[in-house]
Amino acid sequence: MPRVLIVDDEEHIRTLYKLELEDDGYEVFTEYSGLDLSAKVARTSPDVVVLDIKMVDGSGLDALQELRDKYYDLPVILCSAYGSFKEDIKSFAADYYVVKSSDLTELKKRIGEALESHIPNS
Repeated sequence: MPRVLIVDDEEHIRTLYKLELEDDGYEVFTEYSGLDLSAKVARTSPDVVVLDIKMVDGSGLDALQELRDKYYDLPVILCSAYGSFKEDIKSFAADYYVVKSSDLTELKKRIGEALESHIPNS
């Protein structure tokens, strides 16, 4: 079962993503903060990370840089309510960028693509 780590400071977003993705057969872990993201990844061993950009306690872009230093090949999907962050040079380190929506079709598609391109066939 593929493992997804959702990092978002908004509880309703974490809950929505968790419920929807679990319905699709994923094992889902949630975190409210991007601080010390490498340790959270080490603890949960996700196959893909969905990371919010603007969080109360810091920037998801900074957390992404920290993550890339240790887990350079772990797929990361940046998720933001603002499309403008897509042009930020730091966001280029992510594999995908999705604008938040209550319709998770785009997010689910990107998760599937990330898993297909990063998990070896057994």
